Amino acid sequence: MLKSKNLTKVFRNGKVEVKALKGVSFEIGKGEMVAIMGPSGSGKSTLMHLLGCLDHPTAGTYYLDGKDVSGLKGDQLADIRNNYIGFVFQQFNLLSRTTALHNVEVPLIYAGIKKEKRREVASKLLDKVGLGHRLQHFPNELSGGQRQRVAIARALANNPSLILADEPTGNVDTETGEEIMDIFHDLNEQGHTIVLVTHEDDIAAHARRTIHLVDGKIDRDEVVN
Repeated sequence: MLKSKNLTKVFRNGKVEVKALKGVSFEIGKGEMVAIMGPSGSGKSTLMHLLGCLDHPTAGTYYLDGKDVSGLKGDQLADIRNNYIGFVFQQFNLLSRTTALHNVEVPLIYAGIKKEKRREVASKLLDKVGLGHRLQHFPNELSGGQRQRVAIARALANNPSLILADEPTGNVDTETGEEIMDIFHDLNEQGHTIVLVTHEDDIAAHARRTIHLVDGKIDRDEVVN
């Protein structure tokens, strides 16, 4: 599913050079649920951006579904994101002036799906995450947990091979966080590959495998039996 080989990312600010990732190599198989952990500055956010095709590496290769995407840029990366990847962010990133239904429809609009079909798909996805009764509500009319459910439904809109979740429970209470993680478990059991980026041990514990980053390198890669 995912394969990185010696992924390196260097940021330059004038003459100053910062190596955020220093030759990171690993594989994630189809259907795995993996957590990526690390302290602030460890490179986990940079790695997520590369895995999500939001940026390209300075060096190294990255394969997604068998395709080398490490050298792609611009529209090519956008196509990969639209066709293969669903994102769930800590800040939800919902459109504030539009309904839950329309928020989930947005990826389908970009994919060129006709209005009737995309409304059908979006409605079913919101029902799937327990918000079938909240289709016409705006984000400010929803709780934090409900907004994250909308974000998850949106991430599923194009039936992605990979779901990337960046601190998915960071803005909700503990009980709601557990409900959100139950949804991820259900999605994983349905065959979705899920990568969680988190600094919380209790969230990482939901995954069968945890990759620990320290100073831009993999410190350890643990599998829980």
